[in-house]
Amino acid sequence: MLIDLKNITKEYDNSGVVTRVLHGISLEVEEGEFLSIMGPSGSGKSTLMHIIGFLDRPSTGIYNFNNEDTKDFPDDDLARIRNERIGFVFQSFNLLARTSVLDNVILPLTYSKLENHIERATKALESVGLGQRLGFMSNQISGGQKQRVAIARALVCDPKVIFADEPTGNLDSKSGATVMNILQKLNDEGRTIILVTHDRTVAEHAKRIITIRDGMIVMDEKIANQIRNVPVEDRD
Repeated sequence: MLIDLKNITKEYDNSGVVTRVLHGISLEVEEGEFLSIMGPSGSGKSTLMHIIGFLDRPSTGIYNFNNEDTKDFPDDDLARIRNERIGFVFQSFNLLARTSVLDNVILPLTYSKLENHIERATKALESVGLGQRLGFMSNQISGGQKQRVAIARALVCDPKVIFADEPTGNLDSKSGATVMNILQKLNDEGRTIILVTHDRTVAEHAKRIITIRDGMIVMDEKIANQIRNVPVEDRD
């Protein structure tokens, strides 16, 4: 089991006012799954993703990642896991402005022990159809291309799992379809994909949907007819 959560809670204390966001979440994710976490704004889905992705720690509960209990992991170990074993794709792309496409993808490699940075970054960009955009600045490409750069950046350290937080939220339908095609292709190749969305249609590109409401899992369903987009030619 790649991800195993047992009775996870999360609460925030703001000057003595305690707000509980997650209420006893238990969840298992096998390696190679394509899972959507779906729910309305304020449901706790992004908080759950942040905990699973080691961007935040739970208040209580047990989190085993790849059969390791992460409770007592120091911050340096969590940073290493985020760099080497997890990739993130966000709605707002989070690219460095006035920086080349290639250098944006190289960035995670500068914090890793991996070598051949240019070769690895180039290969990642080619895998998302941007092999001819290496020298372009991030402000010279379209929104769909920016998200594909973000996917390449998430891939460049060869992670076990990729988290995608509303990856189509800022895109038109064609660019969104291209991004979902790429995520499905990565899953077909064996990568674990965890997608966070409020959109049922986007969620059904996954093979399993977890629905969260008020900080609790209210539904866990397998998708019998996973949406498979017709390949979209939105390349260089």
